[in-house]
Amino acid sequence: MRRNRRVKILATLGPSSNTMEIISELARAGADLFRINMSHADHPTLKSLVAIIREIEAETGRPIGILADLQGPKHRLGTFSDGKISVKIGQRFVFDDDPTPGDAKRVHLPHHEILEALHPGHRILIDDGRVQLKAIECSPKKVVAEVVAGSQMSDRKGVSLPDTELVTTAMTEKDREDIDAAIAEDVDWVALSFVQRPDDLAEVRKIARGRVGIMAKIEKPQAVERLNEIIELSDAIMVARGDLGVEMPLEAVPGIQKQITRACRRAGKPVVVATQMLESMINAPVPTRAEVSDVAAAVYEGVDAIMLSAESAAGKYPVETVTMMNAISEQVERDHLYQGILTAQRTEPEPTGADAIAAAARQIAETLNLAAIICYTASGATGLRAARERPSRPIVTLSPVARTARRLALVWGLHCVITEDARDLEDMVDRACRIAVHEGFAQPGDRVIITAGVPLRTPGSTNMLRIAYVASDGRSGI
Repeated sequence: MRRNRRVKILATLGPSSNTMEIISELARAGADLFRINMSHADHPTLKSLVAIIREIEAETGRPIGILADLQGPKHRLGTFSDGKISVKIGQRFVFDDDPTPGDAKRVHLPHHEILEALHPGHRILIDDGRVQLKAIECSPKKVVAEVVAGSQMSDRKGVSLPDTELVTTAMTEKDREDIDAAIAEDVDWVALSFVQRPDDLAEVRKIARGRVGIMAKIEKPQAVERLNEIIELSDAIMVARGDLGVEMPLEAVPGIQKQITRACRRAGKPVVVATQMLESMINAPVPTRAEVSDVAAAVYEGVDAIMLSAESAAGKYPVETVTMMNAISEQVERDHLYQGILTAQRTEPEPTGADAIAAAARQIAETLNLAAIICYTASGATGLRAARERPSRPIVTLSPVARTARRLALVWGLHCVITEDARDLEDMVDRACRIAVHEGFAQPGDRVIITAGVPLRTPGSTNMLRIAYVASDGRSGI
């Protein structure tokens, strides 16, 4: 189960991949984490999938991360008398608070917060932007808009508002219940949908209380505008290109993706690129050349993880899709240009002892061509700092805390091993050397560099570097 790549693969589970057999195949094909979409999964399904993943984890001996993706607020139209209507460009159309079925001139918009927040000039996008309107006259009870593009609206289609900041939270009552269920099942990450502002993360943090990692999905223009604040309050970020491409010009999305990934790398926060990476493999056994290039571009950028959505959840070829994504990633990382691109984007370490230790470990390991960088971590902070450096040498992360190892399964380059806590400094060094040999990262005669905190079992105290020689018995030498 050792990977021959640094970028991680996050695979979504669904009707095509909800059995023990398929999930096991996905893990062996290259999936490092699994996403459970709470828009479609109920709590018994969540419980069942977590149990299957933990059983596979025990069989493989590798920590596997689990992400519960919260649905977030879904804004939809009401219904029409005939189920659908036709509209023309330039036509006036009304959205109001009248619950009666709509007609060719109006429809119920069952979200008072939208009617109250819209202003003249704001865009209203229906059905992923297939119909576009511009607000002309606004009041708390109705909004008159002009059709700008599109030809047909139908019952319960989604509503997107790229210019409007809603005063409501990104959390719904369903999301609160889903977070409680995810924490009860010891899920490693929760993803918060439709984040608009840093305050949206505060409520999740109160509920989570450090028991689960919080991933903010960037899919709204308002979140892009306050990106640095959101990154600071999040444990990880997802570039959710689906809704982002609806609410912002499509041609702007690639640049925004780079902006987000580089900001996350500077901050040392994991970043996931998601949506339509190998979309054609939902129905085809091979991807398009453009999709291969899209995956490769994200890997060259140094993102922590790349995600499969419907490809692995509902497609005809879930295992083949993970296999293909794994092959693309391995090929990119073998490219002689790859490490140079990562190095060119490296930022200076923060002025802290722990960051200086991580930067020094990377430089020493590369200068001396050491076999591996080995990090002891209880909270995961040491592993995150090591990954932020994007070293050319492998990183092996050792933790006595299973929850930490599973959470770090998301992070670039980290090969996570759950191990007993070291008794003392000598045992720590011996244990690091034995595990490096056992996991295939070193052999007798090699040298490794070890980072840890002394005294042991003191969280956040990374302050030690040790170069160790791997002796013939797999223990440390001089």
